[in-house]
Amino acid sequence: MSKRAGLTALFGVLSALIVVAVVLTVVARPAAVSAASGAPQTVAVSAGLDDCGRGWGEAGSAAGGDQSFRVTNTTVAGIEVYLQAVDSKKVYLDLESIGAGAHAGARVTLGTGRYRFVCLPADADPVHGPAVQVGPAPPGSALTPGIVPVTRTDLIPAAKAYGTWVASRLPALRQQVATVAADAEEGDLSAARRDWLTAHTTYETLGAAYGAFGDLGNAIDGLPRSGPTGFHAVEAALWPGGAARGAAGDTVRAAVAARTLLSDVDSLITAFPGARIDPGDIGLRAHEIVEDALRDVLTGAADAGSGTELATVDADLTGAAQALAPLHGILASRYTGLAETERAIQTTQALVRSLRTNGAWPALTALGAAQRERVDAAVSRTAELLAPVAAICDPRRDA
Repeated sequence: MSKRAGLTALFGVLSALIVVAVVLTVVARPAAVSAASGAPQTVAVSAGLDDCGRGWGEAGSAAGGDQSFRVTNTTVAGIEVYLQAVDSKKVYLDLESIGAGAHAGARVTLGTGRYRFVCLPADADPVHGPAVQVGPAPPGSALTPGIVPVTRTDLIPAAKAYGTWVASRLPALRQQVATVAADAEEGDLSAARRDWLTAHTTYETLGAAYGAFGDLGNAIDGLPRSGPTGFHAVEAALWPGGAARGAAGDTVRAAVAARTLLSDVDSLITAFPGARIDPGDIGLRAHEIVEDALRDVLTGAADAGSGTELATVDADLTGAAQALAPLHGILASRYTGLAETERAIQTTQALVRSLRTNGAWPALTALGAAQRERVDAAVSRTAELLAPVAAICDPRRDA
């Protein structure tokens, strides 16, 4: 959906998520905590080209357990800072985009091992701080989990595999859209509505590739509120009075819109072999697909009259699963919630499909309050479980 055209904004949100998240699932607690709370004293740490890590473990060692840091960028440009295990290269803290002279604070809980800060200036090689030997954490401490960062090189095979799958689906999409256009030309609105839904849900399953579609994504599936285009222009012609009122469709308008849509799909098929799916997009999109289903589809913002929101959600869940599949090898050793996330996609999809009656999808407005709440809760939980996938698969520079 070009509704994902809010990608820039989402990157900003995701960057904020990663800054306040201790790598993945552990939220960094604010460093400024009163001494009365029993929190550790905050340690001032420098982050620069000549002083990376200065201020922590000056004697080469530090006590285990809670560590509270206030990291200051001493360079004249932005910087990213890791707290890394020296031997395993696992990252326990990742502070992104600290501005020149700015500070960032967070807390982690560390166990026995050797750790160091790594400073990554925007236009210079990584700088490693001194190794600090950390002692054992107090009994009962909840240690911050660390992960081995994912690099763009790690993600390239997944991006290629996903791109191959998308390319294999485009001919089917083209044929489905051509069928809708033929239905409309013949004045068979019943067939056009049925075939429109088939084509639209096929497109929805390709969600992780939308960034590679460029402006064609807006043309093919822009949100109706911005003026129906593509699929939604056809939808608005086929269901001009909305699904609930069952008004007669406009065959001429539907045929014109379908021909335009078919032309845009042809352009997409021509352009896609030269397009590039950014390796860093796959994990982000897996999360974004379900987030958009919650924000746009389940609020009715993506409906132009057909009332087929649940079919769209079903297709979006398929799309999220397809995006997640090539990342399995990367995530298996990095995300303890991977199996739960995969199950959540399956169970949410089963819930959505259970609402069909005699194979027909009900409109959102036809659902009872309890049904809506169950669907919203299931999709929301799935989006939450996918959020760490986006963070883990945000590629990091080799340090």
